[in-house]
Amino acid sequence: MKSETDFPSPSERDLPPGRHLLLKEHLMTEIRQTRQNPEARPTAAGAPTVPRRRPWLRPALVAGAAAAAVAAGLLVASPFGGEEAQAGPPSKETVAMLKEISTAAGKREAPKSIRDDQFVYIKTKESYMETGSDEKSRIQPLHIREFWQSVDGEHTDVIHDPVDEFDYARMEPDLPLSESATHYRNLTKLPTDAVNMRDWLYRVSDGGKSDDQNAFVLVGDLCGSLMPPKQGAALFLAASRIPGVEVIDDVADAAGRHGVAIARVDDGERQELIFDKETKEFLGERQVAVEDLPTGFKKGTVTGHTAVLERKVVDKAAERP
Repeated sequence: MKSETDFPSPSERDLPPGRHLLLKEHLMTEIRQTRQNPEARPTAAGAPTVPRRRPWLRPALVAGAAAAAVAAGLLVASPFGGEEAQAGPPSKETVAMLKEISTAAGKREAPKSIRDDQFVYIKTKESYMETGSDEKSRIQPLHIREFWQSVDGEHTDVIHDPVDEFDYARMEPDLPLSESATHYRNLTKLPTDAVNMRDWLYRVSDGGKSDDQNAFVLVGDLCGSLMPPKQGAALFLAASRIPGVEVIDDVADAAGRHGVAIARVDDGERQELIFDKETKEFLGERQVAVEDLPTGFKKGTVTGHTAVLERKVVDKAAERP
């Protein structure tokens, strides 16, 4: 449980009107936990209820992140249909690329002697579409976001994101943790084989009308997180069994780094998970409109993108590597 020494006392204040945005990691958890109550609209502490946009990454960044990757934002109702019409199985090229990404993930070293009271520091460069209290959608300026995520999920997470007006904001642990929580200790409990990992993705993911897209969004959330090697390897093999997933040869992340993307189209937008062409390390995400959107954005518009710049384990929240 959290103690008063988890984080040096920041200047805490209410968010100003029109800026009551939610952290993606907590938003995704809330969406999945309110499946039986779809009208529920979780908000930041003390904030009035506002519309939210459909999240894309964790997410978590997120990610995580979400994971990485992992963002804050609002969700608005989508006018598009639910399940895609007859989404086909991934191509041989897509499956082959995900196998390469899986192999690389499995060979990475797990953090040594990581403690429950430590934090995973995730620094990203990002920009997302958001809808404010004036009901107008806009693209945020590209900016740096820092997130300190508790290793065990029982200590206070912290976020610093000036654009979303989170000034080292503290996020109390939401206990008990959901199965889809992206905290490192929780991730070590996930399946290590593709079949059970795919079953897990479909069982715990939620938030949209398409089960396939829900599973793919959760894959993105986990990409932004600090994934244990065995679970990471299983994750990408499981992703190769999600209908509608495709490979795109050349995509740039928010930092301008080019890589290969694993992508999927849903609700008029294509979500792209970007990996380094050589190392197969997760670089970031991009969201692109594949048709004119009711939010006013035209086909071809990049409605969101992120780049994971740093991801390290640190001893305290607000501490940088």
